[in-house]
Amino acid sequence: MKFAVLGTGGWGTAFSRLLANAGHETTLWARDPAQAEAIAHARENVKYLPGVRLPERGLTVTHDLKAASCGDALFLAVPSFAMDDTCKRIAPFLTHRPVLVSLSKGLDRASGQTMSEVIRARIPGAAVFALSGPSHAEEVGRDMPTAVVLAGEDQDLGRKLQSAAGTSRFRIYLSNDIRGVELCAAVKNVIAIATGISDGLGYGDNSRGALITRGLAEMVRFARSLDVRESTFFGLSGLGDLVATCTSLHSRNRAVGVRLGRGEPLEAILKDMVMVAEGVFATRIVRDVARTRGIEMPITEAVDRLLEGTVDALSLVDEIMTREPKAEGH
Repeated sequence: MKFAVLGTGGWGTAFSRLLANAGHETTLWARDPAQAEAIAHARENVKYLPGVRLPERGLTVTHDLKAASCGDALFLAVPSFAMDDTCKRIAPFLTHRPVLVSLSKGLDRASGQTMSEVIRARIPGAAVFALSGPSHAEEVGRDMPTAVVLAGEDQDLGRKLQSAAGTSRFRIYLSNDIRGVELCAAVKNVIAIATGISDGLGYGDNSRGALITRGLAEMVRFARSLDVRESTFFGLSGLGDLVATCTSLHSRNRAVGVRLGRGEPLEAILKDMVMVAEGVFATRIVRDVARTRGIEMPITEAVDRLLEGTVDALSLVDEIMTREPKAEGH
């Protein structure tokens, strides 16, 4: 099959390598022409995925968006804030029913929509999927065993993508709960920031385990209120990605939390970061939805206040851990 990956962050680069090595003619699109040229020449994305060699054959790197928009499926690996603009730009080049797969794990800042909702609004009639799960680019790019979930309504087409993109080191499971998968991806980033804050304060495994567990409880309450499948939150895109994001040194959201826990200001942290930490922007969206629907999400509320600068890290963790005792399961 012929595929294209739009976005040359670490994840887009690692995924394009995966597709090319699986035998597919693959195009990797970069917004910046200088970056496209540098990656094509070096066969390495030195900025976002250093140390990972890209195949000499089967992978074309380009800045030509029209050329990159003619594959059998397009994998959109752009940050959530760029998804709407990217879809608007590629729409004129799509002359048949396009197959679009979101690789982004965020929510639209302006509307609060999931990425699949943004894609459908800009490109009506498209077959839309979301691919998510515990899948750090640094590990996928080095062929470490990984399992993810591909969610979409057209399960027949999903099976074709599953077969094409799956490898012995990259296992893909199918789901038709695309909204649930995308909400898992967004909310777990908020919990990862909280866990990072605890780590940054010097707390240990006990605190981390408690935050992950109670964070999962928040995610499930969120799912119930939004009428998505609760079991999705216990799967790869939920619990699986939650554990990976809350514990991994590769996690950008956890890294933001660690630095916040050490007392660094958010503005300075974001200025230093090369890649986007989606949880920073998803926190307020999730909090607003939770308040509107009357969902109790104390970890999300606390992280939001810290990001806004209205509470310090130590007070935040103490507040979460000293809430009124209740029975587990609530």
